[in-house]
Amino acid sequence: MSAGDDTGSLDQATREFVAARPRLFGIAYRVLGSSVEAEDIVQEAWLRWQNTDRTGIQDPGAFLATVTARLAINYAQSARMRREAYIGPWLPEPVDTSVDPQLGAERAEALDLAVLFLLEKLNPVERAAYVLREAFDYPYKRIADILETSEANTRQLVSRARKHLTAERREPVDSAAHRRLLEVFLTAAQTGSLSALEDVLAADVVSYADGGGMRGASKIPVVGRPHVSKYLVAFAPRFWPQADVRWVEANGSPSVLISADGNTVALLSIDVSAEGIERIMWVMNPAKLAPYVSSLDS
Repeated sequence: MSAGDDTGSLDQATREFVAARPRLFGIAYRVLGSSVEAEDIVQEAWLRWQNTDRTGIQDPGAFLATVTARLAINYAQSARMRREAYIGPWLPEPVDTSVDPQLGAERAEALDLAVLFLLEKLNPVERAAYVLREAFDYPYKRIADILETSEANTRQLVSRARKHLTAERREPVDSAAHRRLLEVFLTAAQTGSLSALEDVLAADVVSYADGGGMRGASKIPVVGRPHVSKYLVAFAPRFWPQADVRWVEANGSPSVLISADGNTVALLSIDVSAEGIERIMWVMNPAKLAPYVSSLDS
């Protein structure tokens, strides 16, 4: 092979990888719940693609998706141990979906922060099976090949994941109702109105603050309407007067970016059902906020 042939082959490989990249990131992000980790996986997939004998590969996209899914599963297995040692609640790393609402998938499934949070309780193989089926609509046979298991077992993996989500999460409301309730909640939280907060919170609401051990973030979830509402009222005078709020989109849902003195301090997202606000998610870890803010600014 001449140098020119080699260059042409690499150019073609680059074009094929760039075409597949949005899907690769979408798979890795949903399996890992972290855009930084997903970028690492996609970069590793690119390195492997460069070093692969590509002459016999008929479907580059399928090959790359398989490599990415397997890399993400392996990474997730080690990430679970790291997250067990995480200080305080762990929440997924938010992504800006204003440009790509589906984030490389046929459907915007398994992208909501609350769903990613619940998927974290599954083992990595169950999570990957669910993502490939629900977000990317892969046939069970194809998923089985990727996971190197049987089609029957793949169906069981997806079924268990669905049952887990159904058991843990009530049916969410539509986007318009979601935003209206977030607006009401934000006003009530800023003013410290106990009665207004109690009106919008579900009875079994949980508030999670992911600060990664940073000062000021609660290291345990706050559970139940009375505790959460009183907790929010207590810190309202200290938190909100110096805060600037910006409405944004994160993981397909309206959210609020909170800054103080020019520095981003939190991303506020909620999970809402007909019962009210089920989960309040405060992403406060600077390492998780930085990539999100950077994507907004770019």
